[in-house]
Amino acid sequence: MDAEEVEALIEAEIPDATATVTTPRDPDDDKHYAVDVVSPAFEGKSLVDQHQLVHDALGEHLTRDIHAIELTTSTPE
Repeated sequence: MDAEEVEALIEAEIPDATATVTTPRDPDDDKHYAVDVVSPAFEGKSLVDQHQLVHDALGEHLTRDIHAIELTTSTPE
C-alpha cells in the first residue's frame, strides 16, 4: 500500500476530506506514514473522535498494511 492509496481510502470514506500522506522516516518505508486530514466532518468533534474517523476509514489496512501513522486532523479554515 502506498501513500496515494492511503489518501484515496481516507478521501473516499470521510466527507469532503483532503488527505496528504507522506513517508516521514524513509521514502522507501511504505509502512510508516504521516497523515494530515482536513475535513468539515471533524467540526465539533473531539480530537479522539476525529482520529477515530480516520482509523475507521483505513479499516483493516491499519493492522495489515500500515505499521504506524502520525496523524494530524483539522477543519477547513
